[in-house]
Amino acid sequence: MADNDNQITIIGRDAKIKGELSFDASAKILGTFEGKIIAKGEVVIGETATCRATVEAGNVIVDGPLEGDVIARDRLQLTAKAKVKGDITAGSLSVVEGASFVGHCKVGPEAVKLADELGHDLEIKTGRKTSTTSHTAPIGTPNATNGASWLAGTRSE
Repeated sequence: MADNDNQITIIGRDAKIKGELSFDASAKILGTFEGKIIAKGEVVIGETATCRATVEAGNVIVDGPLEGDVIARDRLQLTAKAKVKGDITAGSLSVVEGASFVGHCKVGPEAVKLADELGHDLEIKTGRKTSTTSHTAPIGTPNATNGASWLAGTRSE
């Protein structure tokens, strides 16, 4: 019987899959996938992939486009060709110059532990919604909701 540590499932370039994939070992996505991917080993999102999915694995390597949240229990690597839109949680993070990432980032063993404790309901996020914040600070004071007026020099001292 083959050892699961060396087993890799490859989703080819011509494949178009929608749904949930679960792997006891590792997977490499080269085609089109939409849904959820869970693997005990490593997941590689290839340069040729079109991936709109949440990904949860021990290690995740992104070498192409990925739209969705990622939980990498051990390590997340974004290569120079990575284009990630979504929130990431990782034990450790490696970002190569040229990679693109838009979202929130939590890194470190405590971040992964917290995600486990909270149950980390992952969702496919195809359109990022901006949160609405009630504006209580007077105009001209520096805060996240009116930073532009502060930067424009209209801040009252």
